Amino acid sequence: MTKPIDSGRRDSFKKVLLGGAAFGALTSMDFKKEKQNSLKGNINHGVCAWCFRDYTLEELCIEIKKIGIKGIDLIGPDNWEILKKHGIYSSMCNGAEISLVDGFGETKFHDQLEKNYAEVIPLVAKAGYKNLICFSGNRRGMDDETGLKNCQAGLERIIPIAEKHGVIVQMELLNSRVDHKDYLCDKSAFGVELCKRLSSDNFKLLFDIYHMQIDEGDIIRSIRTNHEYFGHYHTAGNPGRNELDENQEINYTPIMQAIVDSGYKGYVSHEFIPKSADKMGSLAQAVQVCDV
Repeated sequence: MTKPIDSGRRDSFKKVLLGGAAFGALTSMDFKKEKQNSLKGNINHGVCAWCFRDYTLEELCIEIKKIGIKGIDLIGPDNWEILKKHGIYSSMCNGAEISLVDGFGETKFHDQLEKNYAEVIPLVAKAGYKNLICFSGNRRGMDDETGLKNCQAGLERIIPIAEKHGVIVQMELLNSRVDHKDYLCDKSAFGVELCKRLSSDNFKLLFDIYHMQIDEGDIIRSIRTNHEYFGHYHTAGNPGRNELDENQEINYTPIMQAIVDSGYKGYVSHEFIPKSADKMGSLAQAVQVCDV
């Protein structure tokens, strides 16, 4: 279990951000004064657009640049031009998957998934992007070995296309305990074994820290042991998938340091639903917490 944020760390956090100002008085303007060029640059920050639905994609692009965020996750081909207009990178593309529950774990979906990924992978490459998400889908009574064999068989039909175009297909690890009941790829061990069986640099795991905190914990050890199989990271506070603040249990600063120490150069994208009315302030706070 990762450690909760203690009072000493909170005090240090306040001092760095506000020079002693009250933490409860934070606003997005407080954080924007930090300016993106004050970030250390060891973490490439992204954000998942679905968590900030109060903003149009155009508005979100404008706002996140002010706090040093360079990428947006889970954007498909129809909206890439908006990102390009604002100089924002599509850090984890989507648009080929069927759904979270219908994925590579069931052979009946393989034909449709092969068709979808064969169409979208070349578009990702042509646009200058690298990452494309995929899902195992639900277990529906399958044991791990059956699920692994099914996922392997389906992915082997699209990995050669990804290799040809230099695109990395990434299966997201999701918790099956709280948010995605019955999801198949719900432990890092399952995903790592799938990576080993496929044995391709063009298949990796999207390691969602929030989800894996719920289903297995031991986050830093997982990163240190298996980072070669992790191609992307997501954050959120637990419990609740909210801010990365003192009201949740995950100690993100040392986790980010473990990611940096692993040599990772990709994106860490924030996928939390802000409770605060100042949503950009919450997002900027997350960037600062993870700026190591």
